Amino acid sequence: MSYFTQLLEGGYEAVHLLSDSKTGLRAIVGMHNTRLGPGLGGTRALSTYTSEEEAVADALRLARGMTYKAALAGLPHGGGKAVIMLPRGDFDRARLFESFGRAVESLGGRYITTEDSGTSPDDMEHVRQHTKYVVGLKERSGDPSPVTAYGVARAMEATAKHVFGSPDLKGLRVTVLGVGHVGMYLVKELHERGAQVWVSDINPASVQHAVTHYGATAVEADALHRMEADIFAPCALGGAINDATLPLLNVKAVCGAANNQLLTSRHGEHLARRGILYVPDYAANAGGLINVAQEWAGYDRDKAYSRASHIFDTIDTVLTRAKESGLRPEQVADRMVEERLSA
Repeated sequence: MSYFTQLLEGGYEAVHLLSDSKTGLRAIVGMHNTRLGPGLGGTRALSTYTSEEEAVADALRLARGMTYKAALAGLPHGGGKAVIMLPRGDFDRARLFESFGRAVESLGGRYITTEDSGTSPDDMEHVRQHTKYVVGLKERSGDPSPVTAYGVARAMEATAKHVFGSPDLKGLRVTVLGVGHVGMYLVKELHERGAQVWVSDINPASVQHAVTHYGATAVEADALHRMEADIFAPCALGGAINDATLPLLNVKAVCGAANNQLLTSRHGEHLARRGILYVPDYAANAGGLINVAQEWAGYDRDKAYSRASHIFDTIDTVLTRAKESGLRPEQVADRMVEERLSA
């Protein structure tokens, strides 16, 4: 499929291919919809892309998700996302991100960047040397992971209200796949709310930290998927709900921090047929975006957390409308976004 076909069929505005032979920079910025404001979304930096086409597809898919996340959260931003195809072998990381900063600046403010998978506040410090269109900076909002996790915990409370009759998470059994930055903070939030937590991650040190500090129980990923539990929280990379994992799930609901948890839309249909409530990921994990949007407006930590707290109300509305209409929650959330974009 040609790039123009992808853009036209997906309702995208642009895809920018940005390069610098001196630093080895190969970056793609996908722009989905900026009707509500400039695109705001992180930069993903990976060395695992097998082709340029795969990297472009990832940038576009993620940019669309940012449009929906920002719109549903009521933010004055559109959907933009960047990916960097990291050079193989040795390279000067600082110079590469400085070069990326110049590339972001060349877009004239249509895209505002921040950290994402494979990048950090340190990388953004290099980006900021050449552009003002960057957030997630150390002396401002810093790491958005705690706010993201707090928002997911609020989403779980709304989920519990609809599935179990009370927003109280105490005693509920929650399985968490992936205890990186956001996943670990989510385990902390769940521990503080009295939930029983089981965790799995490819990093044994992270698992041990969750066990030692937050009383979690460690299990292998395959066993985690098969466990009888109340809520499954995917917090690693996308596609956690797929043909292999979906038949194994023995839970009442799915509510997690990962982006694009459903490998395809039909997996949402299959969850519904099995009586498993799926909370749209972009609605539940909007806390990080809320945090950096607050930084762009003028950072106030209390305002960021207050706005992230309203994720409970968003999920409550989505699930109520889903029950009343007979539609799946992800369909209701999409319609709410489309209504706002049209208005």
